[in-house]
Amino acid sequence: MEERFSVEFLDEAVEFLEGLEKKARDKVLYNIYKARTTQDPELFKKLSDDIWEFRTLFSRTHFRLFAFWDKTETVEKLVISTHGIIKKTMKTPSKEIKKAIQIKEKYFNLKNREQ
Repeated sequence: MEERFSVEFLDEAVEFLEGLEKKARDKVLYNIYKARTTQDPELFKKLSDDIWEFRTLFSRTHFRLFAFWDKTETVEKLVISTHGIIKKTMKTPSKEIKKAIQIKEKYFNLKNREQ
């Protein structure tokens, strides 16, 4: 299957993944890989205008990694927005979406300075 986008993990996303037990981390990474080749809202869902989430249910625990698009390069790239959460409520906490937006803004500010 053809990949629809590539994924870049920012530091806090890596730290979140490294903090998970191996089987949970493997399942989250598998679902991210699978989301790159299929359109499945159970795996990858839009939360707001700018923020998306990778979704994994493993061992009755809901894992979320927040993401945003970086379309400044020639290849469409999805950047994992430096954090993930273990979801404990039905609705994604708005403070987590706001945090993802702040990280997105910081990412593009740094990228614009480097150019």
